Amino acid sequence: MPRQSKYHINIEVDRLTNSILNTISGDSFETDVSLVLKEDLKNISLKTGWKFDWKKEFRLTDRKVFKLTIEGNPHILQGLVSLSDYKDHFYLHLIESAPFNLGAPKLYEGVPGNLFAYACRLSLECGYDGFVSFTSKTRLISHYEKSLGASHIGNHKMIIFPEAALKLVNKYFKN
Repeated sequence: MPRQSKYHINIEVDRLTNSILNTISGDSFETDVSLVLKEDLKNISLKTGWKFDWKKEFRLTDRKVFKLTIEGNPHILQGLVSLSDYKDHFYLHLIESAPFNLGAPKLYEGVPGNLFAYACRLSLECGYDGFVSFTSKTRLISHYEKSLGASHIGNHKMIIFPEAALKLVNKYFKN
């Protein structure tokens, strides 16, 4: 089994939207999630405002890194997520919104929810019933329970069970 990350998930789910929502215009934009390629990470670094070393995460062989982009605009990354397939569920190691989607004023809302929903969708597609687990920071446990419907099972471990996973998938994905 792949090893769990040393990270505790520390991202606030700002809002569950139908895709991602532009905070200035109020327009909603459909999104795509795809595997990160090496060239995608060229401008992703601590120096450009990202909080994690995604190049290092990308090199780890026990997980895959996915990018969230706006449909038709694959070169501007809205957020990133790192997942491992544990053969009965997906484990979410790391998740981050792009620097321009953090704080106030952020450009888009809904990025974290979209990435959690994608992990649930992958789990459903692989026959794992939507099960996704992750390790949370203490101060965000109740936030994830409320925003994602995740369950705290002790020692910072969180699980998104099938019913909550299906709600997230149906919120973000039409098909």
